[in-house]
Amino acid sequence: MTQPYRGRFAPSPTGPLHFGSLVAALASYLDARAHAGTWLVRIEDVDAPRTVPGAADGMLATLARFGMRPDEPPERQSERTGPYRQALDALLDAGFVYPCGCTRREIADSQLRTHARNTTLIYPGTCRAGLAGRSPRAWRLRVPDGEAATIRFADRWQGPQEQDLATEVGDFVLLRADGQWAYQLAVVVDDAAAGITHVVRGADLLDSTARQIHLQHCLGVPTPAWLHVPVVVNEDGEKLSKQTGATALDASRPLDALGAAARHLGLELREPAPASLDAFYADATRAWEKRLAPLPPLPQLPANAPGAPDRPSRT
Repeated sequence: MTQPYRGRFAPSPTGPLHFGSLVAALASYLDARAHAGTWLVRIEDVDAPRTVPGAADGMLATLARFGMRPDEPPERQSERTGPYRQALDALLDAGFVYPCGCTRREIADSQLRTHARNTTLIYPGTCRAGLAGRSPRAWRLRVPDGEAATIRFADRWQGPQEQDLATEVGDFVLLRADGQWAYQLAVVVDDAAAGITHVVRGADLLDSTARQIHLQHCLGVPTPAWLHVPVVVNEDGEKLSKQTGATALDASRPLDALGAAARHLGLELREPAPASLDAFYADATRAWEKRLAPLPPLPQLPANAPGAPDRPSRT
């Protein structure tokens, strides 16, 4: 029996939805519709300092104006700190996590000493063997060494992918020095708790996927199928975002923006343009089915994956 499709759109409420957000939302929504699945919305407000008051409600209202309503009540990460603590405790008990006393400057200085040229600060493992008298600042997940560090997966849009966690990422943070839960832990715990089977999101998050797969293995939870759509960029080739001048969506003309988002995704819509949201989604779903190959089988959890803690309760 095939596992029912469950997908999600998970925006961060750092401002109003913009065109880049719409592309990601539309892709996830169409994929769920094309496979008679369930589409959820999760507000990723785990990073409290970056959260803009009222932005989450504005996002939900905009999605509704564009005809995208979740099949279940939306969830907010800020209300789910209990499951994150439970997952971290399970990882600590299993020996996968250790305290780290390093600052970003110390990590950057270490890269300079080893002549590293990576744009990402790769943690050199300074605190793996202990804090050496320093106070813990953050908690990191230990990544494997050697061949076991290479994570390979198939992306439905981008094709075969692989990343060496040891040389390209290093042990990564799950609980930050400022007490905020890291994105990588929160998204894995939430996807598992919601039973997400397929993740459709922007290609800017492709680099996070290997870390999330490794963390899923450590927690013993299923790994979903992945699809990363091309991101929208501005005139300077930068990802469209609030920081790069993205403007809020004009909710008074949803069909115009939806048509542009569909074209960005390479969907061939019929002419003339649909006159209603229902007509647009019927046509766009047909085009999505044509654009993408059939769903691959769900990835299987490796037989040697570490044991899982109890599935976090939904609070």
